Amino acid sequence: MSDFLSGAWSLYIAGATVVSLVACLVLLIIASRRRVMAEDNTTGHVWDEDLRELNNPLPRWWMGLFVITVVFSAAYLVFYPGLGSHPGSLNWSSAGQLAAETSRAEAALKPVYARYASMSAEDLARDPQAMGIGERLYLNNCAACHGSDARGSKGFPNLTDQDWSWGGTHQAIKETITQGRVGVMPAMAAALGGPEDVRNVAQYVLSLSGSAHDSVAAGLGKPKFGACAGCHGPDGKGNIALGAPNLTDKVWLHGWGEPAIVAMVTAGKQNVMPAFGQRLSPEQVHVLAGYVMSLSRSTTAVASR
Repeated sequence: MSDFLSGAWSLYIAGATVVSLVACLVLLIIASRRRVMAEDNTTGHVWDEDLRELNNPLPRWWMGLFVITVVFSAAYLVFYPGLGSHPGSLNWSSAGQLAAETSRAEAALKPVYARYASMSAEDLARDPQAMGIGERLYLNNCAACHGSDARGSKGFPNLTDQDWSWGGTHQAIKETITQGRVGVMPAMAAALGGPEDVRNVAQYVLSLSGSAHDSVAAGLGKPKFGACAGCHGPDGKGNIALGAPNLTDKVWLHGWGEPAIVAMVTAGKQNVMPAFGQRLSPEQVHVLAGYVMSLSRSTTAVASR
């Protein structure tokens, strides 16, 4: 793949582009040299007995438009990138234009966000304008995974409950948005023993949340759960530092029931929350985190914390 990044490819593309433009002009010159092909100026092709193809010259307006197109293309390649790696005399690039437009937008919005920079999550939740901005930020950046209603789906956390694998404080949510998260559940079947042991552990995990389970199998799986305690804790309440979920509630991110748990323990799972620190400014993250935090609690509940 690195061969495509060499200077030779740039020269090849530039040469092919120039040759194509010259070839267009040559083709036009050849086509403009009309020759009489028969006494009646036809090509000799006849369809449906009386439809004859004439050998008329190209219209001058069409030829002029063709020349203008070629000249415009040549001028474009002088000012803008198109000849291989040549940047063009204006040094324009889509990345540069995006950066300039982003900078202008940030400058225009800076006074708006400055008002919220020092506000706490509780104060943000009470401010309708802040929540309106937070909602737009959420819909533009988060809804694709967590849903427009923030209730998530299988594999994507529900943000409207109070189950937070990495912590539900304003600061923790800001860190999650800025840095992203990588949650890893290793395959544990070998550490637990055989398939029967995995099923027993699955039943024990179900028992931790008070879900329907086989009590005998759960009793057999409890000692084996020690292999899981390093992440989920001996009581199964999880570990925020590792992003290990609480197994004692009834929130099941990747599916509920023995088959889902057995699949998780056997194959493992890796979930990735992308980092938005390069896409959103710290002020935007501050407001967005306040909005996300407000989704899982009422304004009254936020104010009381």
